[in-house]
Amino acid sequence: MSARAAVAVVASVLLAGTAQAAPAKYARHADAAAQLKKAGVTWTSSGNCSNRDQGTCTSFTKINKATVSGIIAFKKASRCKVVVTAGSEKGHSPGTYSHWNGYKVDVSTRYSCTNNHITRTFKKAGKRSDGAPLYKSPAGNIYAREGNHWDITYYNSKA
Repeated sequence: MSARAAVAVVASVLLAGTAQAAPAKYARHADAAAQLKKAGVTWTSSGNCSNRDQGTCTSFTKINKATVSGIIAFKKASRCKVVVTAGSEKGHSPGTYSHWNGYKVDVSTRYSCTNNHITRTFKKAGKRSDGAPLYKSPAGNIYAREGNHWDITYYNSKA
C-alpha cells in the first residue's frame, strides 16, 4: 500500500467517527434508590415491589446514572416534591430511549409545583404522536404529559 493510500485509509477511519460508549448504569435497584432517597426524591410502586421483570413494580435496576442525576437535578432546580412512579421496569413502550433501556422515569402529576415548574420553565415542544404535550428543558431533555404522570426522557444528567 502506498503512503497516499495509507493516509486515505486512516483519514476515512477518523472521519467515520468513534463509537458511542454505552451509558453508565446502576446494576442494582438499591444503589440508585439510595441516591434518590439521599436527594429527597421518593417513589411509589403499584405492586409494592422493585422487580424489573414485573410491570407493576417501580425498578431502578439498570437505570442510567445520567437519568438518576437528571431527576435529582430536576428536584433541586424545581424545589418541588418529586415522586417517581416508574423506572426501568418492563411494560413500557420499546425503543432506544425507553424505560427498559434506562433513559426514562415517570413522575407523578399529583403535585402542582412539579407541573407548574415544567410548564412555566421549559419550552413547549409540540405534541407527541399520541397527543401528549411535550416540553423541552434547556438541557435537551423531554417531558411528556401523560395524564397522571410526566414521562421524562433524560438524554443527559441535567434538568
